[in-house]
This record gives sequence, structure tokens and C-alpha cells, in this order.
Amino acid sequence: MNAHQFDVIVVGAGGAGLMAGLYASRTAKTAVISKLYPTRSHTGAAQGGISAALGNLEEDRIEWHTYDSIKGSDYLGDQDAIQFMCEEAPQAILELEHMGLPFDRTPEGRISQRFFGGHTNNETGKPVRRACHAADRTGHMILQTLYQQCLKNKVNFFDEYQAIDLLIENGRAVGVVAIELATGELHTFHAKAVIFATGGHGRIFEVTSNAYAYTGDGAAMLLRKGLPLEDMEFFQFHPTGIYKLGILITEGVRGDGGVLINGKGERFMPKYAPTVKDLASRDVVSRAIYTEIREGRGINGSNYVYLDVRPETVNRIAELDGRTNPDGSKYTVTGEQILQKLPDIIDFCRVYLGVDPVTQMMPIQPTAHYTMGGIPTNKYGEVVIDDKQTPFPGLYAAGECACVSVHGGNRLGTNSLLDLVVFGKHAGLRAAEYANGVEFESLPKQPEAAARSQFDALRHATGKENVYDISTEMKKIMFDLVGIYRTEKDMLVAIEKVRELKQRYANVKVTDTGKIFNTELINAWELGNMLELAEVIAVSALNRKESRGGHSREDYPNRDDKEWMKHTLVVKQADELKISYKPVTVTKYQPKVRVY
Repeated sequence: MNAHQFDVIVVGAGGAGLMAGLYASRTAKTAVISKLYPTRSHTGAAQGGISAALGNLEEDRIEWHTYDSIKGSDYLGDQDAIQFMCEEAPQAILELEHMGLPFDRTPEGRISQRFFGGHTNNETGKPVRRACHAADRTGHMILQTLYQQCLKNKVNFFDEYQAIDLLIENGRAVGVVAIELATGELHTFHAKAVIFATGGHGRIFEVTSNAYAYTGDGAAMLLRKGLPLEDMEFFQFHPTGIYKLGILITEGVRGDGGVLINGKGERFMPKYAPTVKDLASRDVVSRAIYTEIREGRGINGSNYVYLDVRPETVNRIAELDGRTNPDGSKYTVTGEQILQKLPDIIDFCRVYLGVDPVTQMMPIQPTAHYTMGGIPTNKYGEVVIDDKQTPFPGLYAAGECACVSVHGGNRLGTNSLLDLVVFGKHAGLRAAEYANGVEFESLPKQPEAAARSQFDALRHATGKENVYDISTEMKKIMFDLVGIYRTEKDMLVAIEKVRELKQRYANVKVTDTGKIFNTELINAWELGNMLELAEVIAVSALNRKESRGGHSREDYPNRDDKEWMKHTLVVKQADELKISYKPVTVTKYQPKVRVY
């Protein structure tokens, strides 16, 4: 009764999963498995926009977008994949528009675009409007639009099913095992092709913008199967999270004229990025904020600064910077326009902080936001397993859980939504094409055995360890010791402590022995995933003896292209992590010093 068969199985129902499911379903019988109801997926939290060189408000070019993404990646991104993504971007936006996505519009009716960090006119060096947006709910609108299209196309959904194990037989991916949260029953999903779109793992860190469900399930599942993970040391800290809570305040606030202010009342970003100032890439801005705080210029000596989008400030700064509207007129905003452009941000701050951004400054601090690393894939979403880009038959990945690599050492804002739309689509197309060319492979004997043993071990454990205690310690260790700034001394301590936590995890006791919506059991299993990935992140970061993008080492402060212009690959063998490397694909742009 709990056996299902589909040509293509998609694990995850965020933007990448829905895009993959939609395009696969056009030629293959497709199902999407999701631990959440699809429209609750984390894509819905993406606020500010999706990038494409449409040039609707001013001149823009695909090659500028390509170069900005390569430069933003600190030259670790694979340039063929980046060019592919940027070339696909305009058509991807038009497809979303035709599906019904309600983009904001210019007075002439074109899709509106706003400034975002790291996106520039390559000839002048000044910011360019490249982010297509739907107020500050762009991800939410993408999620709703794609879900509606999937329903229209009769994609099969298994909502609130937690995938537990990848099934492999004769060197092929042949399905997954999932637990139905409502009943606690295991289900086997037999497939010709499997697409992982399970999102990131930001819940490893103490202060994060990531949803509670972002626990790295897909990456951990593949790691346990002996498959590699790529560039896991690169984790992006978004500059502007709500103080203490980590809830994201979109870069669109700065795109619309907001500025960062320190404890002395100074606008400090011109010191760190003289040309683009508050619109530098995220790694640059996060380090600038952290530096200001560390040098005693936080607000009242605390570990936060202000983000100021009050109209009087925006208008004054716009005049000083010589900022103009697309038609060359003076750039000004009113409180009403701020409310119209940033309704969710205004609401978040009013509810969680008791601060009204139209009249008050917002307290912010960097927050763990996005992993640039993940499951290695090529530009068609095929999972690759070595430095020769050898595909693993029947296995695909897209979205934040995947590493194409288009983000390299640092992702530009708005490129995440573009990533999941472009590569979700191509993963779905390629998986369906593969599925239509092969027969079903037999399932392993006792396909549920490995999944059942994982849960039985947790259900019947007799130890005294608590999931919450271990999780809290892990998050603090990772945020403090493997965060924005890193040193060998700190990371050695972090690795030792994470391994101690893994030993303690073996003695975790789950008190709820029931089967119906046993969230304690699921949380315990997810903690195991996070501990696995925390160790991979720390070990990868310790091994990379340079600073690049989101990986910033105080004991190796310079980027070292001679030794470290390469991707990290980590596999788990006999409970040990093994590191190897593969080259970065460079097609046109040789590495040089980034200047903002």
C-alpha cells in the first residue's frame, strides 16, 4: 500500500522543485515530495527580486550580468555555467510573466527593475537596475505562480512527506524512501530519475534568516551514500538581518536608497566600497558591518548597526551621491512610496522590533543566509561525482542544495531566484529525457531497511541527551567559530566540539514514541543531518588556507589564486571525511582584484 512508482521523483517543493516538477511533468509522469506544504517552502521568504539584464529602465547587457556574477563569486564560479544562467535569464523572466507572476510595472507597463548589490554598468562602474521585483515578496510570488502551474499540469504532490533515504541499485538512482508525517508510515517511491531540490542548511548557525525546515536533508542523505559535496566552506552571511532574530531585511531596502549607519551616526560603507558604497556585494558589506562592530562602532557599543531608509535620509544621500531617476530627474522618495515598495519589511519591523522604518532606523546585524556549496552538478542539473564531471545516472539536483557552481565564493543578490528557475527547469527537462529513455531498474532488497534503522535507533535510544541542548550548542559553535571571520585556532576547536556533539547525539533520547506528527522524532533526525554538514563545513574551511568571498580567514587574509583557484570536494568514507579538488572553469575572465 505504501509503494509508489513515477518516472521522475522531485524531492522538495520550493522554487527549484516546482520548476523541475513542472517541466518534467510535460513529458514524464512526475511526483513532488515535500516535507512542507509547497507554498510554505523557503523560496517564499526571498524578497527583493530576480536578476535579468532586461534593460527596461536603463542600458544593461547579458555580458555585464555575467561578469558581475563572476566577479561577485570572487572568481570561484564556473564561468561556462554563469554565462549559461545569465543568457537564460531574460527568457526565464518572460516565462514567469506569461505564467501570471505579478511583477511590479513601470509607467509604460514594462517589468520594473531596482538596484541590488554587486550589479553594475561595467563601463561606468555605477549600479544598474537589474532586479525584477514584485514589491518585497518576489519569492513568494514565484512560489505561488509555479505551484498553480504545477496543479494545472497535474503534477502529483505528496505534501508533508519527509524524504529519509536515497535508493541506489546497480549504480543508478532508483527512488527514495519517505516518512508520511501524519501517520509515521514509511513509503517507497520507485523512479527512473530523482531530482533533489531540498534547499540549504542555514539552521546550523545561531543567527540565521533561514526557515526552521532548512536543515540540509538532501546534502546529508547524499553524503551518507558516499557521494561528494562541493565548496561547503562557502556560506554567505547576509548583511542585514533583524537584530537578534536574523529575519531577513532585503537588499532591496538599500537598492531603493537605504544606507548603513554606525554608532557614531556615520554612513560607513563609502570607506569600504567607494564606488558603489552600500550596494557592494554581500560578503564585502557583511565584513564591513562586523568590522565596525568589532572596532567599537556598533550602536551604543552593542553588536548591531542601523539601516536607515527614512525618506529624509534617502533623499539627502541621493542628492549627495548624484542619484537620479531613469529619466535623469532628481531621485526622491516619500513615506508612502517606501510603504508601497517594502510592505513586508515595514510590517516585520513594526511587529518584531516595535520600529517603524518610515520614521525610525532599523537595528540590523549580519545573519547566516545562503550556502554557495552543495551537491555538485553540471548546468543541466545532473549530479556529478568527480573532477571529470562524471554524471551519476538518474540523479539530479537544483536550487540551494546544488552547487553548479554559479555562485562560487559569494552569491550576488537576486541570483538565487534566477538559479532555481533556470537550473530547476533544466534539471526537470534532463531528468524527463533520461527517464523516457530507460526502463525501471529494480529496487534494492528491503528498500526501507536503512530508513527504518535510522528511526528505530532514535525511537529506542536509552540515552539522556537532549536534542535541543545539542542543537543549541552546535549553532553557537558554528556562528562564533566558523562565521564571518575564521582562524585555524577557532576552527580546530569547532571541529573538536562538533565531533563531541556527534558522539553525544548517539545518546539522544526521543520521549515521544507515537507515530502521528511526531515532530520530536523528525527534529532529532534533522539534527543528525546538521551535525554531519557542520563537520563538513568546518573541515573544508580549515583546509582552505586563503580568504575568498564568504570564506574570510584572519590568519590567511589574502586570496591565493595560485594555490586555491579550485573547488573543494568532500566525501565520507568509513566515517571519515576525505578532501579532493577539481578545477574552476575559466572561459574569458581571468581573476583580478575586486574593486567596488
